Amino acid sequence: MVAPLLLAPLLGLAALLAWPSLDGRWEHHPSHLWIVLAAAGITGGLAYAIGTAAERRSDPRVALLALAFLVCGCFLGLHALATPTTLLETATAGFVVATPVGLVAAGAFAAASALVPDHGGPRAMRLVGPLRMGVLAVTAVWAVLALGGVPPLGAGAVPDRGSAPSVALALVGLAGYAIAIARYAALLRRRPGRLTLATVVALSLLAEATLATALSPAWHLTWWGWHVLILAATGLLAWAAHREWHEERFGDLYLAGTAAGERDLSVLFADLEGFTRFAERSRPAEVSAMLNRYLEVAVPAVTAHGGVVDRLMGDALMATFNRAGDRPDHAGDALRAAVALQEATAAVAAANPGWPRFRVGLNTGTALVCILGVAGGRTHTVVGDTVNVAARLEGLAPSGGIALSPETARRAGAVTRPLGRVALKGRDGEVEALLLLEPPREPGG
Repeated sequence: MVAPLLLAPLLGLAALLAWPSLDGRWEHHPSHLWIVLAAAGITGGLAYAIGTAAERRSDPRVALLALAFLVCGCFLGLHALATPTTLLETATAGFVVATPVGLVAAGAFAAASALVPDHGGPRAMRLVGPLRMGVLAVTAVWAVLALGGVPPLGAGAVPDRGSAPSVALALVGLAGYAIAIARYAALLRRRPGRLTLATVVALSLLAEATLATALSPAWHLTWWGWHVLILAATGLLAWAAHREWHEERFGDLYLAGTAAGERDLSVLFADLEGFTRFAERSRPAEVSAMLNRYLEVAVPAVTAHGGVVDRLMGDALMATFNRAGDRPDHAGDALRAAVALQEATAAVAAANPGWPRFRVGLNTGTALVCILGVAGGRTHTVVGDTVNVAARLEGLAPSGGIALSPETARRAGAVTRPLGRVALKGRDGEVEALLLLEPPREPGG
């Protein structure tokens, strides 16, 4: 059913080009300005939403897809601002070629996103920031040249629709979209889902818009048609993302290493020793105020050392280090975060006598980073024995103390004393538990 719908715009374009008398003309500059600006804004908003998800999970496939929609939205905005008789008196090269260039660049980014290897996350993510800045810089320069009347984008020769350069540019863009569509279609076969299907359809619509920009006479129905195709592509993907569960709404597009991959990492668990007794004798509002005051300092202490807060569970906090595979000294990071957490919350406790204190458990090892759950309750988390042991070690730490595994202590160079070999509830075999005696040195200290 999807294929015939995707062919309809192409058949309509072919019919209108074959019978020019059907290709009516409507030239209304104010309508064009506001319609295209609105489409550019929606496309930019979608790019921001996709990019935010990509940054949170360090997933380059999703990040490069966000860049595809970012460059499309930026150049669509340039096309709108250069609408004749609004900011400029006449049509310029910058007005005519802005959207085709943006669509071709979007096709290149879409192809790059589809070609990222499943386990190439950290290395590829380092390129995303410079690429984003490059897109914004080119957009700014383009705007200065086009709106300032500076050649070659200012008042100058306007490329003809259907000319060899226009068609050649479109063919370059179509090659990028073909790669992206084929790869995302393969992903759809492996992971059937609404969002992946919407991505394939949206890229197909952008490819058709790219072809239409090369062939359509200005201000004719075919010309307005590619504006509609871009808006339809963006709107469809935005709708599909909106229908996903708000946590990990772009999870179906993640690389395999992001969606479910083993990682060497460190896990931190912290909870308040004596919280149940405090809650029993306090009003709920007092309990809430106490928890929020502690979390105001505990969460920044964790994130300042590269930790990712996985979840908050009442009075408990779970954080991971090296989830994205980009922190080689994650054991040291985790231990420094634990010390910072205890120092920050100790100051809060000193100002509030009677409040319970945190105890912390740390463990280092291999865990599975994965998406758990289904629509209505999906989350990105870590699972495995490394996580379970960290949770149990936290229960062995004294109030205000930090218990850690030998592996964390070894990698972080911590000064400890043994708590002995202990059997952890629900786990066969004993583990050795250590108590931190001295904070670790800061890197380079």
